[in-house]
Amino acid sequence: MINHRALLTDLYELTMAQSHFNEGRQDEIAYFDYYFRRVPDGGGYAVFAGLSQVLDYLQYLHFDKEDIAFLRSKGMFSDAFLDYLADFHFQGDIWAVPEGSVVFPNAPLLSVRAPLIDCHIIETYLLLSLNHQSLIATKATRVVHAAAGRPVLEFGARRAHGGDAANYGARAAYIGGVAATSNVYSEFASGIPTAGTMAHAFVQSHDSEYDAFLQYAKTWPDNTVLLVDTYDTLRQGIPNAIRVHQEYLAPNGYKLRGIRIDSGDLAYLSNRAREMLDAAGMHDTIISVSNALDEYLIKDLVQQRAAIDAFGVGERLITAKSEPVFGGVYKIVALEKAGSVIPKIKISETLSKTTTPGFKQLWRLYDNTSGKAIADLITLHDEIIDDSQPYELFDPEYPWKRKTVTNYRAKKLMQQWMEHGTRSAHNPSLDEIRAHCAAEQQTLWDEIRRLENPHGYYVDLSVALWQLKQDLIREHAGKPQ
Repeated sequence: MINHRALLTDLYELTMAQSHFNEGRQDEIAYFDYYFRRVPDGGGYAVFAGLSQVLDYLQYLHFDKEDIAFLRSKGMFSDAFLDYLADFHFQGDIWAVPEGSVVFPNAPLLSVRAPLIDCHIIETYLLLSLNHQSLIATKATRVVHAAAGRPVLEFGARRAHGGDAANYGARAAYIGGVAATSNVYSEFASGIPTAGTMAHAFVQSHDSEYDAFLQYAKTWPDNTVLLVDTYDTLRQGIPNAIRVHQEYLAPNGYKLRGIRIDSGDLAYLSNRAREMLDAAGMHDTIISVSNALDEYLIKDLVQQRAAIDAFGVGERLITAKSEPVFGGVYKIVALEKAGSVIPKIKISETLSKTTTPGFKQLWRLYDNTSGKAIADLITLHDEIIDDSQPYELFDPEYPWKRKTVTNYRAKKLMQQWMEHGTRSAHNPSLDEIRAHCAAEQQTLWDEIRRLENPHGYYVDLSVALWQLKQDLIREHAGKPQ
């Protein structure tokens, strides 16, 4: 794990911070929003993860003597600014949706109110934590959904992009619904269940496959899962596994818990394996498979009615190989001047890059009959949605597209998690976050959860917020600044 996390920031955060310091703006309050612009893999939703690590980072963030000495050695920063950093602690407030929530593009998921310099210094770690874990949690929900109730095991540590990626990736995958991880550190640090079988090297290190299986069964008689594809799955691996069950495990009061197939035509081999195991009376022996699986391959195997009881998913989950970037961004949306909140906007010829200004709240509207989510609504922070009255939604990009909703429930999504640099809310356990993620997915229509061409979900602006945005666009567009 990385030490000196205060230095885990982009250089320009510190150069901007010194410039603000030189202006005497170290006490000026700013508001920043974290949000993302597009769901990876063309999906219909994402999962918000990594908040716990952000809050821990913020609570204990400081520059120690070695950090200051290193920055001084660069010869870039003034002594006065370095003295300021030596006493630095995050002093801001954090609002965010609960970790494990299903979320959608362009909605604020985390808002920071803090001194302007604080907002800059924390940006890099905030983005890397939320972007990485949200990416892996989102991918995990897709894989788990494709498995249609069969357990998914995360086997990707050896292909992860470093130790932090392996550990936090396992955490995010667990939030997304995987049943266990192969990463022992993740059980030690986070309590995630671990699971594993054996490697081909174990089989090859013995005189015969049968000898390898027998030795493993003697060592782990109550949890024997054998890798059966080292030489010939159907003519050697499965017959040897059956033989170990019949000659050693069953006579000693145990049974073969499972086999794993790691290569070949997994649908064909699993079906033949099921026939062979059943013929031997081993109906309870599970069949698990691995080998560069992802949600699409798993969906195909399920549709082919492969006799597979569990999936081991490695590199394509832990690296989100199909689309390994979660495009979360962190943008200034307001400054405080003389006690008033002054909204700020960035205008771009690329519509999606024009920011939504102001201090905001995020609401979700649920249909009272089905319990399903209807739309998300971004409002100014102090707006109230009266769900006893009809509400007219409109598309912020095409405002003539409108829909009036009735018989609905409105729920505030953003909660305050930190006040003046101190955590101010309940710190949910990892299992609570995981359960929240599972419950959240059940509020989505199946059309939104499908892997390909999902139905679009609306994220709208309130009239007041939309008008504020339009006013600022008119005020600043084409105007010399």
